[in-house]
Amino acid sequence: MTSPPSIPAAIVAAFALTGRLRASINTGNPILAAPDPATGTARGVSVDLARGFAQRLGLALELVVFGTAAQSVNAVTNGQADIGFFAIDPKRGESIHFTAPYVLIEGCYAVRDESPLTRTDEVDRTGTRVVVGQGSAYDLYLSREIQHATLLRAPSSPAVVDYFLAQGADVAAGVKQQLQADAARLGGIRLLPDRFMVIQQAMGCPRSRGAEAAAALAAYVEDMKRSGFVADALARHGISGAAVAP
Repeated sequence: MTSPPSIPAAIVAAFALTGRLRASINTGNPILAAPDPATGTARGVSVDLARGFAQRLGLALELVVFGTAAQSVNAVTNGQADIGFFAIDPKRGESIHFTAPYVLIEGCYAVRDESPLTRTDEVDRTGTRVVVGQGSAYDLYLSREIQHATLLRAPSSPAVVDYFLAQGADVAAGVKQQLQADAARLGGIRLLPDRFMVIQQAMGCPRSRGAEAAAALAAYVEDMKRSGFVADALARHGISGAAVAP
């Protein structure tokens, strides 16, 4: 692997308002990060990418950990963090510069075993209640796309299936791997076979940091994909079902 390019001091300064690189980490999406069972600290592909970017900048890394995507987005939007890891969405893009995606994840629906629903295109019907994680990428997407069904919002993505069962709702929407894990944990739940969206996971920084800083972050993501770093991180953390973005 070739040596990474040197980063101009002005770009380093744009990412280091506090003298450190503060990375907003969302442990609500297990594809990206989750608490280490032994230590409780966040670990995952997003943590590895944050550490690598801090090393490229020559900065110490500070992890700012949140349990939901909405909290993680707000931290970057409000300047409490210098970089973050998010699904690309036009609403979020109003205040965040996104890189190209580094990982692609499927957004899927789950229903009870006895549900008459068998396909994704049957969900958007009057009277159908769909549970989403408040402020998640698929919440933003479905809020634009759903025309007839009613959206109910669970407090976080990991809470979607439990909330779906407690509310007696018809459909749970979420990241495929989380739904699969919940179905195995609880039983009596099945996933509809086709996805409703592809979630593009990217890195991002506040738009206020400028175009050059955003370009440096984007170049880093491309280097990490090209070098095999992202694929290796997914394998190292035992993540299956997520694809490295081209």
